[in-house]
Amino acid sequence: MQQQPILAAVDLGSNSFRLQVARVENDQLYMLDSLREPVRLATGLTADKRLDREAQQRALACLQRFGERLRGLPREAVRAVGTNSLRVAKNAGEFLQLAEAALGFPIEVIAGLEEARLIYLGVAQGLPQSDDKRLVIDIGGGSTEFIIGRGLEPLKLESLYMGSVSYSQRYFPDGKITKANLRQAELAARNELQIIVTGFSRGHWDEVLASSGTARVLSDILEQNGYSEAGITRAGMEQLREHLLKTGDTGGLVLQGLKPDRILALPGGFAIMYAAFCELGIELALPSLYALREGVLYDLLGRFHHNDMRDVTARQFMRRYHVDMRQAGRVAHLADRLARQFIEGQHDEDALCLLGWAASLHEIGISVAHSGYHKHTAYILANADMPGFSRKEQGHLSLLTLAHRGKLEKVRGLLNTPEALAQTMALRLSALMYRNRSDTELPAMHGRFSGAKFHLALAPGWLAQNPLTDAALQEEAKQWKDLGVSMQVGEE
Repeated sequence: MQQQPILAAVDLGSNSFRLQVARVENDQLYMLDSLREPVRLATGLTADKRLDREAQQRALACLQRFGERLRGLPREAVRAVGTNSLRVAKNAGEFLQLAEAALGFPIEVIAGLEEARLIYLGVAQGLPQSDDKRLVIDIGGGSTEFIIGRGLEPLKLESLYMGSVSYSQRYFPDGKITKANLRQAELAARNELQIIVTGFSRGHWDEVLASSGTARVLSDILEQNGYSEAGITRAGMEQLREHLLKTGDTGGLVLQGLKPDRILALPGGFAIMYAAFCELGIELALPSLYALREGVLYDLLGRFHHNDMRDVTARQFMRRYHVDMRQAGRVAHLADRLARQFIEGQHDEDALCLLGWAASLHEIGISVAHSGYHKHTAYILANADMPGFSRKEQGHLSLLTLAHRGKLEKVRGLLNTPEALAQTMALRLSALMYRNRSDTELPAMHGRFSGAKFHLALAPGWLAQNPLTDAALQEEAKQWKDLGVSMQVGEE
């Protein structure tokens, strides 16, 4: 990737949408501009987990405004990520088409653990270097992330399905705060925390940091109302709890540091933070100015500096699943060469990177079973936690590896772009050519692709000397013909 002087991150959170723009100076980012709008996407999730029309309209109007701010930036300089509400919404796919059109850039829906990784990366960038272990808590509108890390490296990651907006809607729907519903919300959060208590309780970390809006609001309230001298304290939380119960209604809450757009989500966010303090043995959590969007920016910066987390993940998967490195390298090299020929002058470097990762990982399913290993590979890539990859990217890796061998009927209707066709053809031909799994010298070859027609030209006489490959290529042409795609193999 070519270095960009300006980078931008868009965080489509369950409560707020945020935009952060930064200037790049060597390996550092200098924040230039930020925008925040309380879209409250999570409040638009219906009982059957669909985003209602009002929430979609609020979101699209916000993204149009963000899009104006981002106008003129190249695609590779902007990364937009969606979190919990878009993970759970059944109509997220339909909404994202409209959202991308409004913003003018692609939007990735990231998994909970990927969100946790990016949050920690953002928080850690704003801290001095230290060998201490840090616990980071990020209470979002629909999910809460817990991360233990040292320096810039996250060591443990968890994402729990509880958030300030979802809990406020569930336990305080009319704004009333009673002993009964506050205790119910706290117990629900403590129950969720049971699955992580063993690895995240006191003794596993040296200090606690809390990021995102809920943490900053709680910290501001405690400090400005005299409940805490600095940060979020256990004693301060107890005093705030008493105040919430005494007031009894969000409509009557008058607290220094509490902004109007944060009032409705405060009870749910408080219950989750209070539960975390109780279950994990926390006495003090300091608020962090950095969070997910800064993590997205630094992760994006890493890609320009050839420090892409996706490369790290791919290498880890290759080791974990005992991939034949030499075979993966052969297939990846040829697939890249053929794909560049098929889409000459129109290739997208991101698409070529995805093809390279698919080629490197196409045999990980062999560690499960050799028979139908491509199906095991596709399942793993679609469902595993893969740091750095979005759900959409994992889905595309899964599709390419599923399609790389066997009948193409299984992916009918899924290879719906010229780019996907070219990637699949390149990967299938590469695996076919290196079926003997050796460093056999291959003939000179040149590929062309136009419309739905592929042409592969090989050195004269090579097919006659390699009848097994010739027969395999003829069968390959039949597979593509059944999909309505022409594949012709000839000589230079």
